[in-house]
Amino acid sequence: MKTPKFSTSRVVSDRSPHSRRNFLRKSGYGVAAASLFLAGCADDDDIVMVDDRVSLGTGDVGVLNYAFALEQLEAAFYAMVLQGGYFSSANADEQQVMRDLEAHERAHVDFLSTAISSVGTAIPALEVDFSSIDFDSRDSVLGTAQAFEDLGVSAYNGAGRLLTDPNYLLAAGKIVSVEARHAAAIRTLNANGNPTAFANSQVVDSNGLDLARTPAEVLAIAGTYVVTPLDASGLPQ
Repeated sequence: MKTPKFSTSRVVSDRSPHSRRNFLRKSGYGVAAASLFLAGCADDDDIVMVDDRVSLGTGDVGVLNYAFALEQLEAAFYAMVLQGGYFSSANADEQQVMRDLEAHERAHVDFLSTAISSVGTAIPALEVDFSSIDFDSRDSVLGTAQAFEDLGVSAYNGAGRLLTDPNYLLAAGKIVSVEARHAAAIRTLNANGNPTAFANSQVVDSNGLDLARTPAEVLAIAGTYVVTPLDASGLPQ
């Protein structure tokens, strides 16, 4: 099941839940993914736009919104995986892995939405384009999952130093450790019997340390799938 390319549209800033439902429906998510974000995303009436781009914000809130954007991408992806042909034909073990990953990413979306909304304004639901992914193909799904999970780990590793509140840093550490478990699980499924693929030189350096990417590097990669234009200029340096 290849998803159609979702049309690019401006972020819906109307606080009406009906507007957000229309936005998600036009984005091509379908009922399951729309429900995910309607439940998980904060009201967006205070969202700041910068040159028609959604601002992630500044300080710790900006960093949390950056993480929130990535978690939205992953959660939307796994919601689609559970509806696709690969999942329906996968063996029981792989189906359970996909269910667990979808549940974790959805929980991360809810957690970050609540955390951000308690101190600032969370970005709205993002529009994404999964037209390059064949959700009927095991190779396409697992290859994309590995790319997303590796990207997520490197993103948290690179952003941790930007946080000033130790409570947020602790929460980020708890999330990135789960993302690393995801990455290892997906890499194992992709390994074709290679016992070292779960943590090879693609993701772990010669010092035994996982890779880290800056927000600019991560958003450039994620931009392949995230249609909503984001402004990260306010993030700490």
